[in-house]
Amino acid sequence: MAATDIARQVGEGCRTVPLAGHVGFDSLPDQLVNKSVSQGFCFNILCVGETGLGKSTLMDTLFNTKFEGEPATHTQPGVQLRSNTYDLQESNVGLKLTIVSTVGFGDQINKEDSYKPIVEFIDAQFEAYLQEELKIRRVLHSYHDSRIHACLYFIAPTGHSLKSLDLVTMKKLDSKVNIIPIIAKSDAISKSELTKFKIKITSELVSNGVQIYQFPTDDESVAEINGTMNAHLPFAVIGSTEELKIGNKMMKARQYPWGTVQVENEAHCDFVKLREMLIRVNMEDLREQTHSRHYELYRRCKLEEMGFKDTDPDSKPFSLQETYEAKRNEFLGELQKKEEEMRQMFVQRVKEKEAELKEAEKELHEKFDRLKKLHQDEKKKLEDKKKCLDDEVNAFKQRKTAAELLQSQGSQAGGSQTLKRDKEKKNLGFL
Repeated sequence: MAATDIARQVGEGCRTVPLAGHVGFDSLPDQLVNKSVSQGFCFNILCVGETGLGKSTLMDTLFNTKFEGEPATHTQPGVQLRSNTYDLQESNVGLKLTIVSTVGFGDQINKEDSYKPIVEFIDAQFEAYLQEELKIRRVLHSYHDSRIHACLYFIAPTGHSLKSLDLVTMKKLDSKVNIIPIIAKSDAISKSELTKFKIKITSELVSNGVQIYQFPTDDESVAEINGTMNAHLPFAVIGSTEELKIGNKMMKARQYPWGTVQVENEAHCDFVKLREMLIRVNMEDLREQTHSRHYELYRRCKLEEMGFKDTDPDSKPFSLQETYEAKRNEFLGELQKKEEEMRQMFVQRVKEKEAELKEAEKELHEKFDRLKKLHQDEKKKLEDKKKCLDDEVNAFKQRKTAAELLQSQGSQAGGSQTLKRDKEKKNLGFL
């Protein structure tokens, strides 16, 4: 019997089930998209710049939202970082946006350490993520990632050159975060000055070795636009939440006595370019660069400081367990060594204390003997003085007794003489 006949007979008793759609693993990207959309996304922006450059206004303009926040003053004693998180929704995509602003940056007379609080804040976010990653029971899928994905560095529109504070700060941050330099309030200088200022900034960044974020050109779909936008860095931007009617449309703009500056007009500023590159085209690349480059560098340095390595001195693979055991044994050895040193130090201190106590005891005994001898001498002197006083008292008593005796005898003799004289006078009277 032919194979076709057998198949026909088998098929006669089977029910045909139509397919609901295409069957294949090429639907995997759709699955990933659906899962990512359901989980939502997070994006963290660090705004670094001097007070009054319009950082908050630009954030409001970028996301077309009025974010809550108190205006900063120029009287801050130091640099403080203020973080605020907002839940945004666009179509069916949710975004947890965190905006971190540097309050008081550049307002102090001594600006030497102005960058330190920023570096410490970025490292603190890396450390929090590393600690979560090193836990035995990790919950990274629900962990709120607070690592900084993009740093918008606001440059004052001086038209001359970068300040030393800007160069030092960007140099300290370029290995920790994706830096996108922008010229704030770019309508404060003319177009020709702005072009020269951009060239000057780029030249100074290159000469000082500052690595700013370059929009990726390895993806063919965005290579052309990113390559073009890299040539426009730093972006000259203007922010405004005020809408004015221009023609028949309401547009974000700034009204001046001499005219109107349109925020979304590319002939007036680079705000549209910044929004396009930051939000629409390269937001995911910024997130990926933060994790694969900056966080990995921090993680590697941190683990190497703790003594963990991938290879041994002979360049052979070194497992984490072996590294842990080696570090544990090293730690126990150091602990035992320190314990022995402390014990010896304790014994030495006890001996020194005993010697000090013996010396003090000897001094006390000598002092007691001196005081005892002095007391005996004083006592002998007092006894001798007492004896002399007793002799004087006895002699005085004897003299007193003799004087009283003589006085009584004298009074008796005087009385007898008086009686005799009276008798004689009486006898003479009778005569």
